[in-house]
Amino acid sequence: GDEAASIPQVPGSLDAVLDSLEKDHDFLTKGGVFSEDLISTWIEWKRKNEVDYVRLRPHPAEFELYYDI
Repeated sequence: GDEAASIPQVPGSLDAVLDSLEKDHDFLTKGGVFSEDLISTWIEWKRKNEVDYVRLRPHPAEFELYYDI
């Protein structure tokens, strides 16, 4: 019970992962490994090309619920 509640959970979607990465990515910029610009550009690309791609299309369960006659 209590032990499970204290264990950090991973984000439940790519969108939530990207939100977390936006808030905490200092570990990626240490030592100049990645620039702020690269990280923000990558996050923007992932949102546009992957998150929105899925979000803007019906889920297979929606087809089953509404079109399976």
